[in-house]
Amino acid sequence: MKITFCCTDTKAEPWLQGLSAALPGADISVWQPSAPQADYAVVWAPPQQFMDEQPGLKALFNIGAGVDALLKLRLPLNTLVVRLDDAGMAVQMAEYVCHAVIRHFREFDGYETDMAGGRWGYRKPRMRTDFPIGVMGLGVLGERVAKALAQFDFPINGWSRSPKAIEGVRGFAGAEQFNDFLAASRVLVNLLPLTPDTANVINKDTLARLQPGAYVINVARGAHLVDEDLIAAIENGHVAGATLDVFRTEPLPAGHAFWNHPRITITPHTSARTLRDESIAQIARKMAALQRGEAVAGVVNPGRGY
Repeated sequence: MKITFCCTDTKAEPWLQGLSAALPGADISVWQPSAPQADYAVVWAPPQQFMDEQPGLKALFNIGAGVDALLKLRLPLNTLVVRLDDAGMAVQMAEYVCHAVIRHFREFDGYETDMAGGRWGYRKPRMRTDFPIGVMGLGVLGERVAKALAQFDFPINGWSRSPKAIEGVRGFAGAEQFNDFLAASRVLVNLLPLTPDTANVINKDTLARLQPGAYVINVARGAHLVDEDLIAAIENGHVAGATLDVFRTEPLPAGHAFWNHPRITITPHTSARTLRDESIAQIARKMAALQRGEAVAGVVNPGRGY
């Protein structure tokens, strides 16, 4: 079994060592132009040249949950695209989103400002029933986030392309129920995959349909959000603020309005990082299964984009 590694901005050596330990006997190397044909590839943001020179790949293993960048390339025919199912990212995402929700709900950002200014004061406790949370996207990460938030007794709504039954979550599905989902939600958490259908999904129309005093948490992709529409909705008072971990251009350019906006909290695309050891173990298991002719989880449907 020959494996090639082509991951932009990722140190190759720890991955090669881990894969070699998990798959004894496999021939594993870092891809170079004109390299021999491999059976499998472990990739992140590979160039088109890589795809063109590896037409016989049985499967591409993407070292992240999102495959939008990969699907923009011309992929080899009959090559499976396999994403990570979880590999430790779901619990990280749940931590991040719960922190962002609770920080807003409990007004800890306001207390931080007060303390920094030498002011000692209290805010009236708010009712959880007044803060229904809408989780947009109920895949592996979205389901974990929705279940985690439900533990804090918030009303939880969930929207997905097709119906999903999750205990403690009021389900909405399909385009026909999207506006009802928005109207039922005051906090919007975006965990959708980025596809042509979901690009710019958080825009002036969707923001206006959220309940007054809305709060936006985007941990999926920057291209889901129309930046100027969010700022306008905050300035007109309909949206109270946002926590953003992903951006159209990363790193976020100097001078961007998000950097110093008092109602927007930003983090550097760190809500859920790939955990190398867990990812290697999962990829190795799936490669071995494919070698045995078995089906594996996480195969992407290029037509859907996830």
